[in-house]
Amino acid sequence: QVQLVESGGGLVQAGVSLRLSCAASGSIFSINAMGWYRQAPGKQRELVAAISFGGSTNYADSVKGRFTISRDNAKNTVYLQMNSLKPEDTAVYYCNAGTVYSGTYYPSNYWGQGTQVTVSS
Repeated sequence: QVQLVESGGGLVQAGVSLRLSCAASGSIFSINAMGWYRQAPGKQRELVAAISFGGSTNYADSVKGRFTISRDNAKNTVYLQMNSLKPEDTAVYYCNAGTVYSGTYYPSNYWGQGTQVTVSS
């Protein structure tokens, strides 16, 4: 079992920054990557960014150049730095523990509880 606890969401105006955190605990030896997903009302959950424990990253086209995923292995924590936020970034953001294979992120069934990010125009 892997437990994931997110924090850092909130209500902000367009153009500002937020940083989300996801702390992992439990059987983290079973995973080799972590990812951030988001789900807006009426839309499917989508992968925003992922990072392998080796440090390779990938991003959704919609957030490239604005969002940065990073990790602190000593703290078993992954961060999502979100800059230049837009109203279309409004969603519930979820942390996931998974695996990366051949550059593709594969989510597991381990999800955080979600944190709301609301960006007003």
